[in-house]
Formats: sequence, C-alpha cells, structure tokens
Amino acid sequence: MFPDFLDEDAETVAKGLLGCILTRELDGETLTVRIVETEAYDQLDPASHAFHGKSERTRAMFGPSGHAYIYLIYGTNLCMNVTAFEEGFGAGALIRAAEPMDARTAEVIERRRDGRHVKDCLNGPGKLCRSLGITMDLYGHDLRKPPLSLKTGALRPAERIEATERIGITKAKDRPRRFIIAGNPYLSR
Repeated sequence: MFPDFLDEDAETVAKGLLGCILTRELDGETLTVRIVETEAYDQLDPASHAFHGKSERTRAMFGPSGHAYIYLIYGTNLCMNVTAFEEGFGAGALIRAAEPMDARTAEVIERRRDGRHVKDCLNGPGKLCRSLGITMDLYGHDLRKPPLSLKTGALRPAERIEATERIGITKAKDRPRRFIIAGNPYLSR
C-alpha cells in the first residue's frame, strides 16, 4: 500500500518513510530495499534546494507529493527525495540510506557495484541511487508506479527513531532534521 502521510510536512514525511519499502525494477530484476535514514527539507529551510523558489531544477519538489525529486551533487552523484506536503510548497525527504530486503537484492546490488559489500552500496544517498539505477530519467516519477515504487512499511519491534543534525551541508546544519533507525548497520557515516 502506498504511504498515506506524504501530504504532511517534510519532517513528518521523513520520519514516516523510515521502514518503508522502495522497489526498483531494473534489467529484469526486482530490487527491494527498506529505508533506514532520511533528511527533511522544505522551502523555509536555507539548506533546501526549494529555499530560493521554484526553478527548472526544483519543479518536482513543488509538485504533488509522492514523486521523485532527483538531482546531481558534486557533479557526479545523484540523490533522490520523495516529494512531500501540498502541491505548490517545495518540500521533500532525502533518502540517505536503505537496507536490502532479501539475499537476492543484496547479490544483484553487489554484482552491479563490482563486488562491493552491499552495506557499502546503500549507506549514502549517492551510493543508493547508483546501486538502484536511479537516474535523471526518473525525475518527477510517480512513486505509486513501476519501475520505482514506494510502499508503506513499519519499524520492527525494538527499533526506534532518532533525530540528528544533517550531514554534508553547511547551512542550517544544526537543525535536527536527519532521521535514522537507531543502530541500523546501513546508516551513512
């Protein structure tokens, strides 16, 4: 079932995505991962791409919730946000890390990444996009549909969410808008 909380604010969405499932159909394979780390961004946040308003680059963030906002960082890595809140208000949750849901997914990801251990393939937003073959072709993609889809998930017994400072930014870094499943081995840094 598709998450029913994506029309909420970015922080609520970022927390709610923890435990949710991303499924990627790629080269005849179905890869399934569970989201374990996110960061919240919106147009009121100076660290957000949406802070300076809607542009060609950020138009997906201002669109309907539940779509992919994909962008290039450092000229080499792609990252993906799940868009959030109401259409017209730029908001989203960056997917920072995930864990494989099954051995087959882990095996395919390791093969795609030249034998790197799967944990080192999913523990950062750029690595995650590279490992799942998330490209700019999926910019604005409706995550209700293949080949990249999002499904409701849940925390496992004894799992808990922690909020921390965001990683890799300089503006508004101290805001606790990074959300993790505490102690998960697939977290970035």
